[in-house]
Amino acid sequence: MILGISGSPRPHGITASAVKEVLAECDGDTKYISLAGKHIGGCISCLGCITDNRCIVNDDFQVIAKEMLRADAIIFGIPNYYDVPNGLSHCLLERCFCFRHRGAFLLQDKLAVVLSTGYSSDEKNSQVLKIVEHFMTMNKMNTVAKFLVGAYSQCYRCTYGRTCADGNVVKNNGFVAEVTPDMLPPEFDKQPESMSKCRSTAELLNRILPKK
Repeated sequence: MILGISGSPRPHGITASAVKEVLAECDGDTKYISLAGKHIGGCISCLGCITDNRCIVNDDFQVIAKEMLRADAIIFGIPNYYDVPNGLSHCLLERCFCFRHRGAFLLQDKLAVVLSTGYSSDEKNSQVLKIVEHFMTMNKMNTVAKFLVGAYSQCYRCTYGRTCADGNVVKNNGFVAEVTPDMLPPEFDKQPESMSKCRSTAELLNRILPKK
């Protein structure tokens, strides 16, 4: 089974669309989970997981953890907030520390894909990709693909963005009376390069994963 997780608080945004695009091109069973509306706290260091590698904190992580353990490959869609993973995604990654105690690494050898959404196009120096890949390494997962998908900042939806000198609307277009469609960065289905990356990643997973 290939599991896709969108870490965005927006249930129907670009992150969700990108994760779903990869899944749509994958062979075999797939499952999609959105973290939007989920209640997942960070690790509280209670040590409740050290005997059996199972987190004992009862929130929405419990269901997701079961699916992660069941999956052969996991696609992580991580929004870029301040050049680091957004809070929801980071909490999920923190909680996965429960999988790696006393020589047992429950996510070991699972295939991993990391895609990050934001308005940076510098994949080589993306801090989000580096941080999430570090998580994969710590859990002995095999990262087979990592890439960026274009998205846009809240400034384009904020009514003050038209005249805020610190925002991306003004930085990209100057002071404007209104945000017109031609100023908006493209939605996912208008990003052929991003869609191609998603499809190529699915093809890679199809080649690597054994047929069942």
